[in-house]
Amino acid sequence: MKKVLEIKVIPGAKTEEVIEGDPLVVKVKEKAEKGKANEAVIKLLSRYFKAKVRIIRGEKSRHKLVEIDE
Repeated sequence: MKKVLEIKVIPGAKTEEVIEGDPLVVKVKEKAEKGKANEAVIKLLSRYFKAKVRIIRGEKSRHKLVEIDE
């Protein structure tokens, strides 16, 4: 089953964490350059949900839509 979530990304954070809320807040250590933060977001959310995750909208924005394949 696929689920779509809105997230807010905070790149360059001191810690990596997922904060429950609406939208879900995802903090990653990577800076927002050359897709590094997006890769970190996918990796962190994949571990958090234990599922395959992909960004479907907002590649260059802090506000993104992600699809979770549960």
